[in-house]
Amino acid sequence: MKQVSKAIPKTVNEYIGAFPKEVQPLLNQVRQTIKKAAPNAEELISYAMPAYKLNGVLVYFAGYKNHIGFYATPTGHEAFKKELSKYKEGKGSVQFPIDQQLPLSLITRIVKFRVKENEVKGTKKKQEAKLIKTKVAKLSDEEQVTEWIKQRSAAVQEKINTIRKIIMASSSKIKERIKWNAPSYYYKDDIVTFGPYKTHKLLLVFHHPQVVNIQSKLLEGTYKDRRLVYFKTETDAEANKKELSRIIKKIIETIDGKNSPV
Repeated sequence: MKQVSKAIPKTVNEYIGAFPKEVQPLLNQVRQTIKKAAPNAEELISYAMPAYKLNGVLVYFAGYKNHIGFYATPTGHEAFKKELSKYKEGKGSVQFPIDQQLPLSLITRIVKFRVKENEVKGTKKKQEAKLIKTKVAKLSDEEQVTEWIKQRSAAVQEKINTIRKIIMASSSKIKERIKWNAPSYYYKDDIVTFGPYKTHKLLLVFHHPQVVNIQSKLLEGTYKDRRLVYFKTETDAEANKKELSRIIKKIIETIDGKNSPV
């Protein structure tokens, strides 16, 4: 049995307090060893057990009836494979029997290894993000949209490009850019933006408030100031090309003050 209480604890104190008194000192030893090795790490409960984060998760530990589980991700265990070989192991996990002396020195070394490993990853991510930001800043709006699309899977790219062409062809006044972290199409005001790709459907979000006055089988939702359009495939988008273009044209006409949407 892992814990006396079935409720997921909110803090590490609660977690350790749920164990028998004879086990609590062992859990506290592991806790304090981790905190000493990574003093800047955030302590929290994750996956219902104590976890420590610093530039990402460092390690977890958990109490069980006959052992204490220690989880330092596959890399942490691979780096100390020889030292951990005398314990029962799994991929990214090791069991320290509670009837034996805990290898606190080894735990310290593993935690420090994970701190350095995450520091390198964190620095690399920051450098990559900086390069991407610099690169994107030098691109035109159209190039930024193209670059965004390239980051999607091949199947999704095809769907997006099909709809992108339909939108851009609907009016010579339409322009595109990246806004709200997605391709957005506008004329004076924002009209329509690609939403998250979920459940194999491609989402378009019509932001312009005049869309609520347009009657169309494509438009979904009863929101106060927007409507949604979903396409399952590029064939689906092509089949509704005329109607999608009509919606965009009606909004542009309204922006220009020519007529009211219908």
